[in-house]
Amino acid sequence: MKLILLSGGSGKRLWPLSNDARSKQFLKVLDNGQGAFESMVQRVWAQLNNVGLEKETVIATSKSQVDMIKNQLNNQSDLIVEPSRRDTFPAIALAAAYFYTVKKASIEEVVSVLPVDPYVHDNFFEKVKEMESVIYNSDSDIALLGVQPTCPSTKYGYIVPEKERNNSLDFLPVNRFTEKPSEEVARELINDNALWNCGVFAFKLGYIIDILKEKGLPFDYEELLTHYDQLPKISFDYEVVEKASNIVVLPYNGYWKDLGTWNSLTEEMSTNHMGKGILGNECKDTHLINELDIPVTVLGVSNLVVVASPDGILISEKQASTQIKEIVNNINNRPMYEERRWGWYKVLDHTKNDNSYEVLTKRIGILKGKNLSYQTHNLRNELWTIIKGEGILALNGVLRGVKQGDVVQIKQGDYHAIKAISDIEIIEVQSGSELIEEDIVRLYTEWQDIENECFSFSK
Repeated sequence: MKLILLSGGSGKRLWPLSNDARSKQFLKVLDNGQGAFESMVQRVWAQLNNVGLEKETVIATSKSQVDMIKNQLNNQSDLIVEPSRRDTFPAIALAAAYFYTVKKASIEEVVSVLPVDPYVHDNFFEKVKEMESVIYNSDSDIALLGVQPTCPSTKYGYIVPEKERNNSLDFLPVNRFTEKPSEEVARELINDNALWNCGVFAFKLGYIIDILKEKGLPFDYEELLTHYDQLPKISFDYEVVEKASNIVVLPYNGYWKDLGTWNSLTEEMSTNHMGKGILGNECKDTHLINELDIPVTVLGVSNLVVVASPDGILISEKQASTQIKEIVNNINNRPMYEERRWGWYKVLDHTKNDNSYEVLTKRIGILKGKNLSYQTHNLRNELWTIIKGEGILALNGVLRGVKQGDVVQIKQGDYHAIKAISDIEIIEVQSGSELIEEDIVRLYTEWQDIENECFSFSK
């Protein structure tokens, strides 16, 4: 069986820790059981490894999340990167084409799709493995995994199976779907043996390849990449599931949770205090999470979530925190913290004068052995101050060592890169008429290529 993990999200539901560059699945707030914190994607990847599925798994994602995934999973996963965001049907179709033409999988191969961030125990993935036999034994177009409800929740969609079981196996034919009902309707659905729709489903690879053929779309992976904008911008549910004639559901009676709100996430955190600050002993059921370098003090209040990050500060009663996505939806500031393939950066200050002259100050962390790409800028100058560690600087074809206390001036048009010999931190001050990501011209990404270019330049 092959697996597709879908990694997307706008980064608004867990603001201010999450942003457009760091969605909820990348927040390192969960206890990994070894005295450190891990993200949801790291937790899921470890669980896939525990049940022997990681080698058969690809992650379908957007360009903006590639560096974050590579960083957190140490380049262990195959990535299917959308050329542009076009919803779940195009992403799944692209991954299916990858399995078919790059990995040479059979059209009879079963493919399961699931979100990259469910909060579950390992037996959940053992149940996912059972979906392979469900597809083969049910002769269905699509098999779904349905979670046994623990309460009449209004947050999830429901799968309503047929009342009469027409087989002796575990799966059931699906009668209908109901999206996020009222609590009263949810109670009625549970009485009808309805299951929560957890977004997990399976199909034979040939089923999706045939859909691409019927639409006159390419099913070769490389060709589909170049014609990706021809795919309809629509969800898999609307484009495929609703049109399927034979759908079955496999019930799962185990732990499953969507950590999509501060209320649900804090319930699974092993500590109620992360980062600098003081949380008074009288504060009951209150969580303080602080990513800033200044202390935050919380006294005399209960049932709150207090979150501080470079992107903003949230102080909310826990139940009310579910409204955050709608409230901050119009906040379109640039992300103030990002993880990249080489490490991380945090924006410390950003000013823009009346004459449109900008100054942006960042604190950049580069992990040992990693490097920034060899690049140049046309609209800005940069001033680097090394505040920690040592590295190798490539500047206009010349290599030299740099260490804590060194200052490097980079002018418009200068080609530059740096490799960390030990973990290195830099205060970078950008100044220019327009400080945008598009003002980056990359020549090389790999350090060996950078060294070769510099040696060639110096001869």
